Amino acid sequence: MARILFLGLLTGLLLLLGLALLNGPLLGLAIPLAVYLLAGWWSGERTPELEIQRSVSEERVVPGATVTVSLRVRNRGPALEEVLLEDVGLLDIEMIEGSPRRRLALPRGGEVILSCTFRARRGYYPLHHLRLTTSDHLGLLPRVTHVATEGQLFVLPLPVRLRRLEIRPRRTRIYSGSIPAREGGPGVEFFGVRDYQTGDSLRWINWRLNARHPESLFSNEFEQERVADVGIILDARLVTNLFGGDRSLFDYSASAAAALADAFLGTGNRVGLLIYGKYAQWTAPGYGRLQRERILQAIVRAEIGETQDFPKLIVPRRLFPAYSQMVLVSPLQTDDADTLFKLRSMGYPVIVVAPDPVSHEIRHLPDTPSIRLAARIVQLERRLMLRRVQHSGVQVINWDVEVPFEQVVSAALSRPPSYLRALTWAGVA
Repeated sequence: MARILFLGLLTGLLLLLGLALLNGPLLGLAIPLAVYLLAGWWSGERTPELEIQRSVSEERVVPGATVTVSLRVRNRGPALEEVLLEDVGLLDIEMIEGSPRRRLALPRGGEVILSCTFRARRGYYPLHHLRLTTSDHLGLLPRVTHVATEGQLFVLPLPVRLRRLEIRPRRTRIYSGSIPAREGGPGVEFFGVRDYQTGDSLRWINWRLNARHPESLFSNEFEQERVADVGIILDARLVTNLFGGDRSLFDYSASAAAALADAFLGTGNRVGLLIYGKYAQWTAPGYGRLQRERILQAIVRAEIGETQDFPKLIVPRRLFPAYSQMVLVSPLQTDDADTLFKLRSMGYPVIVVAPDPVSHEIRHLPDTPSIRLAARIVQLERRLMLRRVQHSGVQVINWDVEVPFEQVVSAALSRPPSYLRALTWAGVA
């Protein structure tokens, strides 16, 4: 557009000067420019009519998988001398083969298949439109249009299956589940002794206590197991996740949050998710497979960022039911300890899964005496901070990301199956 404006002004100026001065050579210079402009205008008026079909090799993959995106382009309109096709959703991705940007010519009725292959990173890739720039060989009147297409790609966190996790929230819901409810009733683990009631099983009678008190009859009572409310907070702040050389811990945190949500939902609990980064992204609590998909898609779309309004970690209390189990997935900063103290003072049981930024960063630095000394000082400061948090009643899992997450969580939170707990209580195992 800048070129045609410049040429139009130049042509008009030559014509005006030629007429004003009655100068034939100036008029002669204006004629080829005018013809050039008319030819460009005539060829640039053609409206493209393209039929585009997209295919994606897989729509749901894990990070590191190879994905191929293909486009079948057919020209149903007039011949196009020059077309620039840009797949907007893939422009910022490093390709293994092919390119999301192609320049070509399409005759009337012509068809071409374009494909590109890349290695996927965690995230959501909306493949909903192409940017189409058509132009003539003169390049005077480029036309930019957007063509809608169908397609999307979800690069999900690595699937990690966790065993039953041991949590003890102060309040549970009314539905049967796997979390001890601190109330007597049907269950597995011994809870107490009460007077015999009609309908009690003979296996529940405490014969040893009855022998000491023959005038009464007593039954064992077991602890009920129910479902609970669980709130997962995923720290997406830039300051806690990004390090030198654009190395990030966030993909590890995202994978851990997805695994925890899957484990808690798998045992029937109601789970909500708060992603705290540049913006607060909230997924309301829910149950089952549909909630698992909501949380998974929220984690896939999550990106690290920094808010200027709230530099510290803030957890809005109204988002989570009172006394629900809180699970924070965050490398943690020193200032975050105050937020955890407030949650504990409000009655929330808190578990912190803390990917270790110190060990992660040390692996990418040269092994020199000064760096070893600095790393030791930073590690001591982090240990003191974590110990201070633990003394407030927060359970902290310090996670070196080189160790598989399921191994770390199994050591800290896993709960043996109910039949093993029953055998242990009965003295068999």
